[in-house]
Amino acid sequence: MAAPLTAAAINCSLSAGGRESSTDAMIAVLAEQFGQHGVEVAKPIRIAAHHVKWGVRSDEGAGDDWPQIRKAILAADILIFGTPIWLGQASSVAKLVLERMDAFMGETDEQGRMPSYSKVAVAAIVGNEDGAHNVTSQLFQSLNDCGWTIPAVAACYWVGEAMHGTDFKDLDHRPQPVTKTAKMVAANAAHLARLLKEAPYPG
Repeated sequence: MAAPLTAAAINCSLSAGGRESSTDAMIAVLAEQFGQHGVEVAKPIRIAAHHVKWGVRSDEGAGDDWPQIRKAILAADILIFGTPIWLGQASSVAKLVLERMDAFMGETDEQGRMPSYSKVAVAAIVGNEDGAHNVTSQLFQSLNDCGWTIPAVAACYWVGEAMHGTDFKDLDHRPQPVTKTAKMVAANAAHLARLLKEAPYPG
């Protein structure tokens, strides 16, 4: 019997919450597909709703919520990294998270493995202008540097036409390519995560 898998999801929207964001909606698309592969996706963590301090250490002292978030994402087999596109780039909140993960490089075990080794990361990206490929390249390079494994077809995104005002969450119908891509992301990530769970990197 295949080992059960879990996924943590982070939402790097600029808003602290109060209403569903398009990033939430894209994370939900992936969660729906992960469910088809026996992956339990936890409730997304809205980073802006927490007090995550700027820095490059895993604990920046009193009042820093990152240690608890770090624990939650490292307890899962898969990380769904959700971010909107602003000015053609990942949000500043997403960059804050990546900078905090920089600490993984100095937290290796006796085999030289970072705490994120043998864990898989995928992306959920939304925006009203082009920029999804740029954001994907930024995220995946940074996540890979910090020890995460990126599967084939690891990003599900949607961008509307330039200068229009429709949000992904407000679409009347989900575009078929988004659903198709989400299916591939979930299938590939679950497959890879299961393999790594059964046979972690040796270091």
